[in-house]
Amino acid sequence: MNDTEPTWFKSSYSGGEGGTCLQVAYVWRKSSHSGGAGGECVEVSPCPHAIHIRDSKQSDGTGPTLTVTPTPWTHFLAYATTTPTL
Repeated sequence: MNDTEPTWFKSSYSGGEGGTCLQVAYVWRKSSHSGGAGGECVEVSPCPHAIHIRDSKQSDGTGPTLTVTPTPWTHFLAYATTTPTL
């Protein structure tokens, strides 16, 4: 999947009869620390009011997604970029 192409998800409120439906799209970006060897990889999809985070090995939409608001995400990024690795 191309990082610039949105991934569409149908709302859980949409029925199979073709009634009122809502679809949303996320543009996922893989971490620059993710390699091509299938190691530990993270993808994020920033939206105006939420940041969606997932394991890139489950990018087919079947894996869990963590959603946080921008404030804790900003705090996490500040911590992650200033904390030395062990």
